[in-house]
Amino acid sequence: MSTMPDYTGWIVQATAGRDKDGFFCVVGVDQERKRLLLADGKRRRAARPKVKDLHHVKLLTDGFGHPAIQKLKQGEALSDKALRRALAAFRDQLEV
Repeated sequence: MSTMPDYTGWIVQATAGRDKDGFFCVVGVDQERKRLLLADGKRRRAARPKVKDLHHVKLLTDGFGHPAIQKLKQGEALSDKALRRALAAFRDQLEV
């Protein structure tokens, strides 16, 4: 059985469900069920992430250099406030 790549720290956009078109950060991966754990720091807190199948999101970037995202990639806990700021900075970057 193959393992799913570690997408922790990636920024994704939901393509299905009630949160369609919303931006989220991957805060973990459920290897057993091959699903992503997503949070945005507002509707979905880091403590209770949304579980979504990989084919229900669009992977946007893993190279976003925000300090909060770098902390997450290193395995450190991330506050909801830091997560919101990182996603806001990502959205601002898209609009430029």
